[in-house]
Amino acid sequence: MRVAIGSDHAGYEFKEQVKAILEAMGHEVTDKGTFSQESVDYPDYGLQVAQAVASNEVDRGIAICWTGNGMAMVTNKVDRVRAGLALNPEMAQLTRQHNDANVLILAQKYTPKEDLEEILKFFLETAFEGGRHARRVEKLMSAEGNGKIEPSI
Repeated sequence: MRVAIGSDHAGYEFKEQVKAILEAMGHEVTDKGTFSQESVDYPDYGLQVAQAVASNEVDRGIAICWTGNGMAMVTNKVDRVRAGLALNPEMAQLTRQHNDANVLILAQKYTPKEDLEEILKFFLETAFEGGRHARRVEKLMSAEGNGKIEPSI
């Protein structure tokens, strides 16, 4: 699988670990930066990951910062991106099964290092369940470009 990865300075250490795990699993990794722990702005790197996914340059994306909040906010601004935060393996599995997430958000501060490989495995190998979840994802995607979601109630 082709995977874009990016982080700010506070997620750099995790990015390097994640990149090594992905490559060991046999995935093709495109590193969008940052390339050091020197202070940078997370939107610059989160947007590159999200745009790579939205343009089909890659199959999935992974964006990492200190808490995950900033990367989640910026990546979800890009049309066709569904970014989900996973602090543990079950969250990674459920964001794929229920939300069809195509970008994984990791928090270097809160994600246990010993769970990284399992989180990545679930994110990359879990299929979207569809069914009742497809209707919900369709509603989510219908808000792109206009910021409106029509309630069904």
